Amino acid sequence: MDVATENVDVESGNTSDPEDDNCSDNDFEPSKLGTKEYWEDAYQKELETFTDIGDVGEIWFGEESMSRVLRWMDKANIPENAAILDIGTGNGAFLVELVYLATRPGCQTGQLTTHRPKLAKHGYRNLTGIDYSSASVELARKILQAEDLTDVTVKEMDFLNCHGELKGFDVCIDKGTFDAISLNPDNSKEGKKLYLQVLKDALKDKGFFAVTSCNWTKEQLLDRFSEGFDFVQELPTPSFQFGGKTGNSVTALIFKRLH
Repeated sequence: MDVATENVDVESGNTSDPEDDNCSDNDFEPSKLGTKEYWEDAYQKELETFTDIGDVGEIWFGEESMSRVLRWMDKANIPENAAILDIGTGNGAFLVELVYLATRPGCQTGQLTTHRPKLAKHGYRNLTGIDYSSASVELARKILQAEDLTDVTVKEMDFLNCHGELKGFDVCIDKGTFDAISLNPDNSKEGKKLYLQVLKDALKDKGFFAVTSCNWTKEQLLDRFSEGFDFVQELPTPSFQFGGKTGNSVTALIFKRLH
């Protein structure tokens, strides 16, 4: 479950105005993008498309959103055997990229990459992806199977209702799932609080959390994840100017878990 919101602008998106950076429990209007039904329907359609023509579907926030996290992981010397959790894995595209750190020249987003040279298969090995959409999980498994990546674990699981099953991860990656939880029409306030606790439980001490959001500013995310986490760095994302203000349509931050 990755999410890109319907309206990201200077008023509701990621601007640098400090007066708009205070967190509240009514940050955003509820949206269908925060419902399981929406994502089940979306991934069912992508599953049918993949079955028909082999198109893996949309890469939320674009390929660069994956590349910037991968570049950080490389610079941070995250070991190849690190336990990595992709929260809301969607079509599993990020899991594929985590394995194939080098791609075949000319390979485009949305195309199968089955013909990558075997020497390119040298990335991370201890990978788990979860999603609460059954269609998402089926799609991700089919894509991974097409890539001959049968040792990657994909589970149908609601992150907020994992019942303590998620433990011992070195890195947790979120690319839009916290956004979706924040847009849930049914009690997003409790969902956001529960997300923080589940994340703490899932990560090892000094484990890393990489979050990409198109709803939350840097300051808001720093406030949301201030308890139990240290801020490590902000990853560069495209910026824009409007009305004398500078902002980012996407925010990408790295945190470290502290017990």
